[in-house]
Amino acid sequence: MSKKVTELTSELVTPILDDLNLELVDVEFKKEGPNWFLRIFIDSDTGVDLEDCGQVSEKVSEKLDELDPIGQPYFLEVSSPGAERPLKKEKDIIKAIGKNVYVSTYEPIEGEKAFEGKLIDFDGEDLEIEVKVKTRKKVYTIPYDKVANARLAIIF
Repeated sequence: MSKKVTELTSELVTPILDDLNLELVDVEFKKEGPNWFLRIFIDSDTGVDLEDCGQVSEKVSEKLDELDPIGQPYFLEVSSPGAERPLKKEKDIIKAIGKNVYVSTYEPIEGEKAFEGKLIDFDGEDLEIEVKVKTRKKVYTIPYDKVANARLAIIF
């Protein structure tokens, strides 16, 4: 059911976000304790603010009330994905070239399953990440189909 709700919400919210020049990053429908939460994460090239989130929340809420696709009570939350934004789509990864990222893989690559460093390149098939190992830098080539999770990273 959770997947059906997230897919339906994605379809429903995309035209609303397009009209506002915003981008859908992710949709979650999760139960936490006794409550269900429908979370919509939005972004744009210039970022999002509280006004953007409020506007989207209002329009999506109206649409959800009209269609009533979710059978149980839930809380609707609209927010920015934050500084460590997930990289869900290929275009997200392309936009992250030159930035610090964290990538985990389904299976080890050169003995590692987690990589944190600068995304140097992405050609649609492989990511190249420059990782600092003590005082040296090493470049890892990670096949895109082996990526379990990817997100922007804040590295101190």
